[in-house]
Amino acid sequence: MNIKMQSINLFSNNGLKSTQDRLDRQAKRDNQIAYFEQQKENLKNMKSDSIEDISRKLDLLHGYDDQIAAAKAEYNNSQMFHMLDEARERAEKIAEEAEKYAPKTPEERLEDMIEEATGVDKDAGMLAEAMNELEEIAEEMTEETVEELDEMSEELEEVENTDKAQAEMEAASKVSTGDLPEKYKRIDYRI
Repeated sequence: MNIKMQSINLFSNNGLKSTQDRLDRQAKRDNQIAYFEQQKENLKNMKSDSIEDISRKLDLLHGYDDQIAAAKAEYNNSQMFHMLDEARERAEKIAEEAEKYAPKTPEERLEDMIEEATGVDKDAGMLAEAMNELEEIAEEMTEETVEELDEMSEELEEVENTDKAQAEMEAASKVSTGDLPEKYKRIDYRI
């Protein structure tokens, strides 16, 4: 009894372990059948002179036919299990793909949004990217502010130095002209 099942190629058979096992079993069966067929051919070349030789030759021929039938039956039985294994593997792959595209519950969608926003996911989330950009902007602004403050403090020192110099010059000119305010006038009191 030969069982031949045709598979419908909904999915590629490449990479399935069961497919490789089936190919190995087919090769083993083909090798066994080829060996016994070769033995049958060798029987044709044997010379048989007596009835006993012919009887032994017939027994060998029937034995080889039985061995060929046994190899085919073994392959067919293993093929049934192979079909089950292959169906199980395909079902697992289909289940994995279906799980990827299954509708998500509101909680799962919320978790995905949080993961995406915080960057917990393998790809950096929007919030993580925004935080990185903000850090860069803050560093740039800090550097610019420090530079501006340094420039302003230098200018302020220059202005203060200029103001002090002008105030000293004015005071010196007032002292020399005698035009001092009341509080700076010299007091000469003798006791």
